[in-house]
Amino acid sequence: MVPVLVFFIMKDKDRLARWLLRFLPADRTLVNRIGRDINVQMSNYIRGKTIEMLIVGVAAYILFHLFGLNYSILLSTLVGLSVFVPVVGAIVMTVPVVLVAFLKFGFSQQLIWLTLAYIVLQQLDGNVLVPILFAEVNKLHPVAIISAVLIFGGTWGIWGVVFAIPLATLVQAIIQAWPEEIAQPEAQTRLSTDIS
Repeated sequence: MVPVLVFFIMKDKDRLARWLLRFLPADRTLVNRIGRDINVQMSNYIRGKTIEMLIVGVAAYILFHLFGLNYSILLSTLVGLSVFVPVVGAIVMTVPVVLVAFLKFGFSQQLIWLTLAYIVLQQLDGNVLVPILFAEVNKLHPVAIISAVLIFGGTWGIWGVVFAIPLATLVQAIIQAWPEEIAQPEAQTRLSTDIS
């Protein structure tokens, strides 16, 4: 169904846009401003995710290469791509990493040290790199990012975790575009009283 839906949306996008615009007010400056902010924030989010994938992939390759793990390039590429889906990607990729390490080292200290090092890498990514990186590219405070992951993840589970940062940027764009006279009516009332 999705390819068919995408086909018809692309085919009739102008007609659909005109139909949707009928439901919006004639003065759409606020909606347009929010749309532009969201567009910028989403492109920043994609740029940040790409940077995160590269950093984690390179760090995983260095880690796997230092331990002499087989298929280091393949595994590190998959680990880098897995960060696109927070939490779930790290858990899913742990299985092949540990399995390849077990086949290479058997049940030994090297297996345990590699597994611990990989867990530390994933923890540093999720708890240090992501908040710092997205605080920089999306202009969101690390507390806002961590709170968004907790709130949206608690509300919608895995999908909430996946879309936490884009949803947080949406909320930020709406808050920044919110007209001041709506946000602070008592300040406007005081101002008009002071002028009179």
